[in-house]
Amino acid sequence: MNYGYVRFILGRILLLETALLIPSLLISLIDKEDSRILLALALSMGVTLMLGILLSFRAPLQTTFYAREGFVIVALAWIALSLFGALPFVISGAIPSMIDAFFEMASGFTTTGASILTNVEAMPRSLLFWRSLTHLIGGMGVLVFVLAIMPRVGSAAVHIMKAEVPGPVFGKLLARVSNSARVLYVIYLLMTAVLVILLVAGGMPLFDSFLHAFGAAGTGGFGIKNTSIAFYDSAYIEMVLAVAMILFGVNFNLYYLILIRQVKTALKNEELRWYLGIITASVLVIAVSVASFYDSLGLLLRDVFFTVSSIITTTGYVTADFNRWPLIAQMVLLLLMFVGAMSGSTGGGLKVTRVALLIKTGIQEIRRTISPNRHTSLKFDGKSVDSQLQRSINVYFMVYALFFTFSLLFVSIHAPNFITAFSAVAATFNNIGPGLDMVGPTSNYAGLSDLSKIVLSFAMIAGRLEILPVLILFSPRTWRKI
Repeated sequence: MNYGYVRFILGRILLLETALLIPSLLISLIDKEDSRILLALALSMGVTLMLGILLSFRAPLQTTFYAREGFVIVALAWIALSLFGALPFVISGAIPSMIDAFFEMASGFTTTGASILTNVEAMPRSLLFWRSLTHLIGGMGVLVFVLAIMPRVGSAAVHIMKAEVPGPVFGKLLARVSNSARVLYVIYLLMTAVLVILLVAGGMPLFDSFLHAFGAAGTGGFGIKNTSIAFYDSAYIEMVLAVAMILFGVNFNLYYLILIRQVKTALKNEELRWYLGIITASVLVIAVSVASFYDSLGLLLRDVFFTVSSIITTTGYVTADFNRWPLIAQMVLLLLMFVGAMSGSTGGGLKVTRVALLIKTGIQEIRRTISPNRHTSLKFDGKSVDSQLQRSINVYFMVYALFFTFSLLFVSIHAPNFITAFSAVAATFNNIGPGLDMVGPTSNYAGLSDLSKIVLSFAMIAGRLEILPVLILFSPRTWRKI
């Protein structure tokens, strides 16, 4: 284990977090907020800055590192960001409990959108901005952002991107890791800027537009109104956000292909076809099941399309209380929570690639059982899927199921019922936000026990990092020198 390099990168991450708090400090000054808020932001920045300097003051003698260090750096970075990001809320008294504040920040950076706030509109604008900014940074990945802005990055940095970029397969866009990171972030930020403009054009205030764009871009879903997007009661805003969420749930490598004029290649992508097909089928099934709840076909399709877009991309914005929808509609939404968005996107969940390959593997096994002598090869996107990738997906699904089960067991200790416990774990582990029943779209996670909040906080981080970095972090073998 290269302890020196791990220490150095963590220090740089804390320095970055200090810089990211500056806009919130400026907003607090401009709005002339209560002195407690200003002091809380300043103290938080001071503590984070000092620790960041102490950790990164001395450059490591050995800069070579491998996959183990990459996973450890990513896991520790996300935990540290959530802990220190919670300081402004705790110090100001906006969220007095450190456990609650850590939950809120873990939810922000992992782009989950689950909240313990019962009255978000009472929050100062500076803290609302910081809360939503975590979505923007966490969406594409904190470490990917660091790689994008660092002047010189070695080839070993690919281990960091592999640990943080979601999906079963990682592929560099360009030869240099730092260049790949920059391309991803440029596309990401340009799309976010366009979304801000479109929301402003629809009559949403500029401040609100920025924060909702941060949430849609990172597929996070932190609302700044108690009724979320329903507050604006605008078909235009809802449709813009619904389409934006779907677009941010697409693999960003496809946008790069479009930029280099390989549009046909991008559109032929099999995962994209599965993704759009699942969305279409879900909208139709839910629309039929909830038709009796609506008098207007337009409002029906508007609510269903927005909800499906929000859930499959794991964003969590809401316009309708799907807790009141029929069981079949809720089950479809629950399945979408597990499916998630495309690999290489800002969305969470299992990812469409894995789900598609698991389904294809199941079909292949059935065919082999019926015709044992028939040789069939598993193909995806026109290419044969090698046995190593199939094995890694099967192993991931097994680890995913085990982690989910253990999280559910701990949450069930204090949960009021099974639906609340199950949907709370599903919604946090898959980085969605709202669940069902007690943690439904019109409720929050404030009523859960401290143990449940701690478990769900780590479930959010594990889900965002696809489990392995967190498991490696807690393995004793990880910390051996050789």
